[in-house]
Amino acid sequence: MAEKRRWMRTKPTGLVQRTGKILLGGNAEAIDCSVIDLSAGGACLELSELCDLPKRFEFIHGCTRTICQLAWIRGYRIGIMYEANKQKSMIAGGLSRATTGLSRLSRDR
Repeated sequence: MAEKRRWMRTKPTGLVQRTGKILLGGNAEAIDCSVIDLSAGGACLELSELCDLPKRFEFIHGCTRTICQLAWIRGYRIGIMYEANKQKSMIAGGLSRATTGLSRLSRDR
């Protein structure tokens, strides 16, 4: 299992930014971090200084802002897991089907 998970992780190269920000909320200042690798479910980040992180926070990478959970800490490196965005998945599921059971093309005729 760990081998498959490792295989699916990618290192940021080319168009993918190598830096990100951790937002703790409130008046706390954003924490800059380096992105070591990414996957569909999370990322490995490296902090420039040790800090006390909460269990949940927001992570900004490029134009994407995601709510995350802290998975592990090893020195200056941390692992994060992305939380599923339920609103987006519910909206996408709701728009993919017509409510009457007929396709949109057959209703318009």
